[in-house]
Amino acid sequence: MLQSFKMAFKSIASNKTRAFLTMLGIIIGVMALVILVSLVNGATSTVTDTISSLGTDSLTVSISDDKGVPVLLSDLNTWMENENFARIAPAASSSMTAKYGSTSDSITVYGTTASYPDVQNMTMKLGRFLKTADLDNNSYVCVISEATASDLIGFDDCLGCEISLNGIRFTVVGVLKDDDDSLTSLMSSGSMTVYIPYTTLVRISTSQSEEITSFYIKPAANVTMETAQTEMEAILYERFEDDDAYSVSSSSILEDTMSSITSIFEILLGGIAAISLVVGGIGIMNIMLVTVTERTREIGIRKAVGASRGAILMQFLVEAVVLCMFGCGIGIGLSFLILRVITIVVSSLSMNFAMNGTVVLIAVLFCFAIGVGFGLYPANKAAKMKPIDALHFGG
Repeated sequence: MLQSFKMAFKSIASNKTRAFLTMLGIIIGVMALVILVSLVNGATSTVTDTISSLGTDSLTVSISDDKGVPVLLSDLNTWMENENFARIAPAASSSMTAKYGSTSDSITVYGTTASYPDVQNMTMKLGRFLKTADLDNNSYVCVISEATASDLIGFDDCLGCEISLNGIRFTVVGVLKDDDDSLTSLMSSGSMTVYIPYTTLVRISTSQSEEITSFYIKPAANVTMETAQTEMEAILYERFEDDDAYSVSSSSILEDTMSSITSIFEILLGGIAAISLVVGGIGIMNIMLVTVTERTREIGIRKAVGASRGAILMQFLVEAVVLCMFGCGIGIGLSFLILRVITIVVSSLSMNFAMNGTVVLIAVLFCFAIGVGFGLYPANKAAKMKPIDALHFGG
């Protein structure tokens, strides 16, 4: 075996350019496999971490059929006493015309309660959010986003200013910080939004009633999402006696969806890279057939002095495998360098593209299999040569 390796290295060293061109297909295939899959993993990891930090610790409840027993604010207050729930907040929206001074624009108005910022992990920049007293008194107060403050009013420090919503004056009591710390903030970042008491929205909006059709739940501390979801589903089923009347979903479904998409991309990209490796393997088989033809007289001499068929087979098979593994090693090395360069280039995006150890192992094993699979035919052809025919070969 050691002698076979020595002969393989000697053969490759004597034809460096041809050996490199032969390995090129393997090098490109390995780079395609390692780089593409590592890029997908890196991007997915970053997106998943971002989603995890955006408040994926809440449940979203949608009611499609109240069965004649609609959910009201009083029901949410009662359910909030459940030990599995920390906060429950309704969510109703309406499009209105907002006006301040001579500036007016269409704006999204949300009706909710004091629990909403805790459920959605929202942060105040100035002032306060809505209070329970605001709902009890149907107060005409509002909390606006930074975008609303800058685009509609013209400045952020606007506490106490009055804006008009469909002709009704509301006093600004708080400004929400537009950041990336919550899913709601990220989705509404840069858009003009206003939050008013739910009871006030019901009063001024012709399209909104006291019946709540959508609300959010934040599980209590040390309570899992699954436990809170099961508890809420049990409460709703007892109320409506129909699974189709409502839906309870976890915001962590985004992570599950991302994982599914990633898996599909990994399979697709891995398949493309595998095709490249197979093409490289065909190139190795082709050059090994040429090598066998060139060294036919050498094969005849070795057989004439007693070399066995197995020794000849091993000699050429090892050479094919060594070619593949050399190409694999170069491909992995270049992949590492390219991924480092990409990481540096996109460092501002806080993305890290590191080589995936599992993918590297798969690439190594696949290259070894290609070396054996595509080197076996030329090696077997050399091993089956008859000494007399090989010695008389004039090619």
